[in-house]
Amino acid sequence: MSGDKTSKNIPRRKFIKDTLTGIAGAGVMLGAGPALAKSDKADPRDSKQTALVNVQKISLTVNGKSFSKKIAPQTTLADFLRNDLKLTGTKIFCGQGECGSCTVLLNNKPVYSCHMLALDADEQKVLTIEGISSDDKLSAVQNAFIEEDGLQCGFCTPGQIISAYALLLENPGPTKDEIVQAMSGNMCRCGAYPNIIKSVETASLKTS
Repeated sequence: MSGDKTSKNIPRRKFIKDTLTGIAGAGVMLGAGPALAKSDKADPRDSKQTALVNVQKISLTVNGKSFSKKIAPQTTLADFLRNDLKLTGTKIFCGQGECGSCTVLLNNKPVYSCHMLALDADEQKVLTIEGISSDDKLSAVQNAFIEEDGLQCGFCTPGQIISAYALLLENPGPTKDEIVQAMSGNMCRCGAYPNIIKSVETASLKTS
């Protein structure tokens, strides 16, 4: 009996040492797993080779000029305009098609370019804020926004102007209610709405 009891009474220090050694060993093994997996399988977002897979060609007309480029299928129209064509007048803020900062015209209709794939604009016509002036001369809408102080920080202004431009293309003499309705998809975080509405009214008088 005493022999069996002695064999089961492992010294406390030895037990703790053996236990900690086992835990440390397990930690090393567990820690090595993800590291090996990471080295064996690279993150697709960091791989140029992966980025080139499934690229598609897009051909469209932007501000009257024709462009043909190869892009990743997940590229948004806003990113295509800003990054590929360097037309940075189109702004991105919410990235969810809610604020209207990224508004451009697609076949003369306002769209949220951050919420639309560039491929959906293939073989179509896009107009950005850079395209509504000509020969360095501002459009009537742009001049009206300056005249009526329809901007504060200016970040949302390109989208506001594009929406107003689209309205006046379709309806050169809108009522105030029609202006409010047309501009309701564009958010101004500075709260310059009264001056924005006044700007569109002034622009309508100059274009009608």
